[in-house]
Amino acid sequence: MSPRRAEQAQSVAIAAPDLAACRASLRTGSLSFAAAARLLPARVRDPAIALYAFCRLADDAIDQGGGQALALAQLRARLDRAYAGRPFPAPADRALAATLTHFAIPPALPEALLEGLAWDAEGRRYETLAALTAYAMRVAGSVGMMMALVMGARTPMALARAADLGVAMQFSNIARDIAEDARAGRVYLPQQWLREANIELARPPELWLADRDTAGALAGVVGRLLAVAEGLYRRADSGIALLPRLCRPGIRAARLLYAEIGHEVTRRGAAGLGARAVVSRRRKLWVLCRGLAARPATIDAADPLRAARFLPATRFLIDAVTATTIGSSMPEASQRPLGEQVVWVAELFARLAEREQSRAASMVRDGVA
Repeated sequence: MSPRRAEQAQSVAIAAPDLAACRASLRTGSLSFAAAARLLPARVRDPAIALYAFCRLADDAIDQGGGQALALAQLRARLDRAYAGRPFPAPADRALAATLTHFAIPPALPEALLEGLAWDAEGRRYETLAALTAYAMRVAGSVGMMMALVMGARTPMALARAADLGVAMQFSNIARDIAEDARAGRVYLPQQWLREANIELARPPELWLADRDTAGALAGVVGRLLAVAEGLYRRADSGIALLPRLCRPGIRAARLLYAEIGHEVTRRGAAGLGARAVVSRRRKLWVLCRGLAARPATIDAADPLRAARFLPATRFLIDAVTATTIGSSMPEASQRPLGEQVVWVAELFARLAEREQSRAASMVRDGVA
């Protein structure tokens, strides 16, 4: 059998119309992932898009407001149907069902995602960093682990590093969305850290941004969270070396772009907390090209303890995966040269930046911003 035929035999069977619908949902809701996904080989990219499309669908169902308990119940029912081989008649559900079966993804992973979304619906706040990490593990670490499984990486070490990356990305998102969350009455930063910074938790969160002194203290807490994220990004770098060779550029690109969100928050400081941090087109291109050209990190065989370390909140998900067997290995697929892909992604980011600028201008005209 030719390599091309072998690749097709191993590829998950997602109907073309369903996959097209999933791609369309990402173009409107997950632009950074849509860009980074272009660097993944096709046999990984398509099921990854299916996973993210369902994650996007679930997130939107909760964020629409009102009836959140019902939305969660419906999502859980849809997930049950996907695992039973009777997916809800929607593109994302059919694509998800095919992906879950093909890659032997245990129910504990998508169920953890839904549990995290349920915590969002409750408006839950987190007393400690450990509690916040447990939340981030559910809404993002679980997704990172599902991505690892799609790539064929099932060892505890690879899964732990994928979870590290997902949690780090979520911490970057929390730092970026401080203002938006505060205005909605949501607070994700550890309550313990806020008290240590003398921030009055009884005050409405949006007032923290208006008070110069409080904003400065808040910036310190945000910086503390970003420092934790940086440590997780560095640790996740070694896990990229455990992925199939052709998968590494796409995951590396996603890691660099999300980490840069935190760097932009840091550069803006307290004065920039009132607005959502946006990384400029030029900066994205520079970070992407520089990062993909750099020599990737590898596992340090002389330090097995460091290499094997994992977040405690990861344990139950790793156990769920190790208890699940998969019948076939998945060879690497062919793809276009990396240089061509980097150029494509650079061009895509240029288009995304133009879209962001157009949207911002429209909001100003409409009196939204």
